[in-house]
Amino acid sequence: MNNSLHTVLGASGAIGRAVINELTQRQLPVRAVERNVIHPLLETKEARAAIAGSSHVYLCIGLPYRASVWTRQWPIVIQNVIDACAAAHASLIFFDNVYLYGPPPLSVPFDETHAQLPETKKGKIRKHINDMLVQAFQQGIISGVIGRSADFYGPYAVNGPLYISFLERMMKGKAPQSLYPLNVPHTYAFTGDLAKALVTLAEDSSSYGQAWHLPVGRPITLNELTDLFNQVLGTTFRTTQLPALLQQFLSLFIPPIREVREMLYQFESPYVMSYEKFQRRFPDFQTTSYEEGIRIMIESFRHSPAPKKNV
Repeated sequence: MNNSLHTVLGASGAIGRAVINELTQRQLPVRAVERNVIHPLLETKEARAAIAGSSHVYLCIGLPYRASVWTRQWPIVIQNVIDACAAAHASLIFFDNVYLYGPPPLSVPFDETHAQLPETKKGKIRKHINDMLVQAFQQGIISGVIGRSADFYGPYAVNGPLYISFLERMMKGKAPQSLYPLNVPHTYAFTGDLAKALVTLAEDSSSYGQAWHLPVGRPITLNELTDLFNQVLGTTFRTTQLPALLQQFLSLFIPPIREVREMLYQFESPYVMSYEKFQRRFPDFQTTSYEEGIRIMIESFRHSPAPKKNV
């Protein structure tokens, strides 16, 4: 595309880095907005400055994982990004999660048509900002697309359960510990696949104005994942689940555990995301196996220090 500029907001995060890598491989011009990106996006003028001149804007930031912060800051960020994209005549590609679906338990599998009646604080704010974006698309204020992701893993992905509960501990010689049941199927996404899918959607304007589930691997249990991590690391660890009473006690002193507990429903019953809609539209898209994705993830952390967690 002539005169194109793909701006990545949140370029230092796992998804932002992967998107930049994908854009670079496609030889598309990139602007990386990295450090302290959240504060500028909370200010109208600074958000416009970050986005000015862009043809495509990838919103890949992660706010601190606290419902109070999400409630206060996400609507401001979304409105400022909408306004800035409108001023720049840029298309917005929003990297989203699946918290807005509810009530639990979700259908197995669940797709983009699932009811959006979340019961959690974080789910309600994700529903609110999705409504803001859909309204902006429908009213023609901006063009763009929403890509919804399952829990993801891969290089630099330090905020997901497969790093915090698994790899971080195992690379220190400690057995994995989980807040979640160990034999419940769950779908996960590899960061490289997510980035490739986001850019694929961005380059296909016929996908705009919609939400798309991004590619995931097959449903897999935490015990199965433990075996895969062990194979790559050459270890024989077994994962244990922290008892519910201990979780409740720890949540009194450890805020991240307190914040995660409201999302436990995603792991207490089968949580299987369908990306059939994406598969139909892009039938040649190939996903990365868990075996390969975990190997790539482990190698990345062996060769570079882990970035700071977003807590």
